[in-house]
Amino acid sequence: MLNFQDKVVYQIYPRSFCDSNGDGIGDLNGITSKLDYLASLGVDYLWLTPFFRSPQRDNGYDVADYCSVDPVFGTMEDAERLLREADQRGIGLMLDMVFNHTSTQHVWFQRALAGDKTYQDYYLFRDGAPDAPPTNWQSKFGGSAWEYVPKLKKWYLHLFDVTQADLNWENPAVREELKQVIRFWQGKGVKGFRFDVVNLISKPETMTDDLQGDGRRMYTDGRHVHQFLQELTRDTGMDSMLTVGEMSSTTLEQCIRYSNPDRRELSMVFNFHHLKIDYKNGDKWAMQSPDIGQLRQLFDVWQTGMQQGNGWNAVFWCNHDQPRIVSRLGDDRQYWQESAKMLALCIHFMRGTPYIYQGEELGMTNAYFEDIGQYRDVESLNYHRILTAQGRTEQEVRTLLQARSRDNSRTPMQWDESPTAGFTDGTPWIPLPQYKPEANVQAQAQAPASILSFYKRLICLRKEYPLIARGDIRFLCPDAQDVIAYCRGLDGKKLFVYCNFSAREKRVPCPGNVHFLIGSYEQPPQMTADEIVLRPYEGCAMMV
Repeated sequence: MLNFQDKVVYQIYPRSFCDSNGDGIGDLNGITSKLDYLASLGVDYLWLTPFFRSPQRDNGYDVADYCSVDPVFGTMEDAERLLREADQRGIGLMLDMVFNHTSTQHVWFQRALAGDKTYQDYYLFRDGAPDAPPTNWQSKFGGSAWEYVPKLKKWYLHLFDVTQADLNWENPAVREELKQVIRFWQGKGVKGFRFDVVNLISKPETMTDDLQGDGRRMYTDGRHVHQFLQELTRDTGMDSMLTVGEMSSTTLEQCIRYSNPDRRELSMVFNFHHLKIDYKNGDKWAMQSPDIGQLRQLFDVWQTGMQQGNGWNAVFWCNHDQPRIVSRLGDDRQYWQESAKMLALCIHFMRGTPYIYQGEELGMTNAYFEDIGQYRDVESLNYHRILTAQGRTEQEVRTLLQARSRDNSRTPMQWDESPTAGFTDGTPWIPLPQYKPEANVQAQAQAPASILSFYKRLICLRKEYPLIARGDIRFLCPDAQDVIAYCRGLDGKKLFVYCNFSAREKRVPCPGNVHFLIGSYEQPPQMTADEIVLRPYEGCAMMV
């Protein structure tokens, strides 16, 4: 069994990481050129979002060929060189496998469109009249989840963009094709896989209208999903690799099943419940102030529940689909450094494998774009139209996009303070953030008090103290407003973590006889025999 508890994963969005040829788009050679930086950070794995051949309708998550490199990112030789160079530095590569759907440009779908019934069974086609979709399910990108093909007189299912057709996992031939993809990349030296929305792969035998919602309850954590993952792992030997599944709208009980090692499905899981605490009535496009009390409760339920069920979490704040956390839950103006460090400390000392999204270790902020023409994300562009059609003003929609758009995380990695942030010699494919140019590598690399230096220290501590990697967890101070506190324990040693999510001073109970380990302020917090005084956005850890 692979030991991954003390490992740290760094996510790279290749399009925005580093451009080596001046075309304004990040590429594989750009990643290779920054491997020494990543090694100095101390990370163990690099998760790369898809660089496979794709029309790029959804920035690579619409795959047209799983076993080739899109020319915009380089060549297969570039990928092989990246794998070798990373391995020489003790870093493993994890690839992002989009197995719920393919691009409609994939050869399988094109053959289906040409009338080949074998390949039509690779997807979820249903007969029907042009004005009567098979169900009322909604796409997660807006609109119907069904698209009509006039020449076939059939509808196909697409839970995401219309160019992303869902695969039919009930067909054994589809599962064999996908196993071959895994084996191909294993042969290249890939050390792990991240599976995109993998809990959506098993659809119901009979598809019917959802009279209570948008359809997700009909296919989420479907009837054969665990069987399919066990088969995939068994037949490819993936249980000797690091694997993580992205879980959409899932439950704690399901995630225990996905990640319990006895079941041989996945090493760990992502869930997103903690990133909906600023959704009003569960709607991403309706804003409310973050509910830190709900956040604490969710962490308690999931951390404790996964511990009791022998499951394992991927712990994270940011990824390519989420706004920047320092802008979302911190204060990226007055308390930028303090809140960025506090948020890092809060998540890195929890039970689970921490994931860092590129630029998070620098405190990169939301983009704060002022004009819709600056956005590139298909979801953001779709919702600009949808929200405008609903009667929202341009200012209201602008404010929502500044807070919610996936492009907030997709702006170029900031390597220095030059006009293009050291990302490219050309024109970036997407504009740079409008704020915090000091959130860059050059400015922070040699600064002992920088956010980057703080992340390096967190990673070192995970490897130095087994209780951070393997200890149990117990949450504290349930009544402390805007504070998340917990205790980790192993073999008689204890680590106490306190995080203040507000700009107000907080006083919370703290055991005596503890010593300061690390904190978001340069000086330890004020303490009495039984109390700790937390400054605005202060995070700190104490050992006993």
